[in-house]
Amino acid sequence: MSCSVIDAVALAQALVRCESVTPADAGAQGILEHALMGMSFTCHDVPFGDIKNLFARRGENGPHLCFCGHTDVVPPGDVTRWRDPPFSATIRDGVLYGRGTADMKANIACFVAALSDFLAERKEFSGSISLLITGDEEAHAVDGTVKVLKWMDDHGHRPDAAIVGEPTNPEHMGQEIKVGRRGSLTGVLSVTGVQGHTAYPARADNPLPRLVKYCDALVSHEFDSGTEFFQPTNLQITTIDVGNPASNVIPGAGRAVFNVRFNSLWTAAKLEEKIRALLDAVASGYTLTCESNAESFITAPGALTALVAGAVADVTGKNPALTTTGGTSDARFVQAYCPVVECGLINRTIHKTDECVAIDDMHTLVKIYRKILDGYFPA
Repeated sequence: MSCSVIDAVALAQALVRCESVTPADAGAQGILEHALMGMSFTCHDVPFGDIKNLFARRGENGPHLCFCGHTDVVPPGDVTRWRDPPFSATIRDGVLYGRGTADMKANIACFVAALSDFLAERKEFSGSISLLITGDEEAHAVDGTVKVLKWMDDHGHRPDAAIVGEPTNPEHMGQEIKVGRRGSLTGVLSVTGVQGHTAYPARADNPLPRLVKYCDALVSHEFDSGTEFFQPTNLQITTIDVGNPASNVIPGAGRAVFNVRFNSLWTAAKLEEKIRALLDAVASGYTLTCESNAESFITAPGALTALVAGAVADVTGKNPALTTTGGTSDARFVQAYCPVVECGLINRTIHKTDECVAIDDMHTLVKIYRKILDGYFPA
């Protein structure tokens, strides 16, 4: 294999130095556009609202493989707690530090480096390669991938398969790839009563005992036992709010917020229906609002999962587990258009102070992505 025309580490450093906290782009996508145009990609700026998105494609015919990623990052938090400035892209002892290194600018840089290496050897290949790079993954995810995919479909760019470059390994390379994700539903449960003096409980109606019973009914229920690829559905109470500073006052209302990560045995609608049934079995008189921005999905084992898992195994010597753990990702939008697998670096430091990636791991990922390209577009 020849050396990469584009150096993944240098490109990652350039991207990390862009302070692209959502919705700011800070020049990150321009850096990618310049690199891709140098490889004869046709680039399209596809903005929605305040979000900058980039779609680039080389080739007009199938098969069409799309790489999906995001250049936006979460805020760095208290910068004085970082050993180096969070956007300095400092390399120390073989490790690249900075906000967005692992999640997920280094992953993007590795794919672009693998792509340049592939195209240097395969100037003519049968098929199409594209990149969907959004600036709205870490925040609301409403003006990014979900809308660009619709734009792609409307303009004849629907891919046949996709790789999302999220960091997928908990501890070491070759450990996991993601073949699906759990859904997410958030509920707000409110109970009202009548405020009064604690010395005169008969003149009040304390809503908190009912709220506690509702919460107990939710957290003690076993929704399912999981599936071959999914953990059991999990409901967690995230906050209980009363807003009562006085110890001698019975509050007039209470509120609890919960989040459910659910597997492919449920849809958000079916889950909400079940939650209401559990609450109704306790008592009437509550108010519940539910919101979901992610349904569960699974990419069934097949050609794409075998290709990615095989590439990881060939390079690392380890057979990766096919998992669905973790939070949500933009793969939840991609799966509506084509099979999708997530494959990337190590996620141990994402969203943390001193986020980082090992340079050796980047070199490994470049090789994995190159193997995927070779396998998807055989000579």
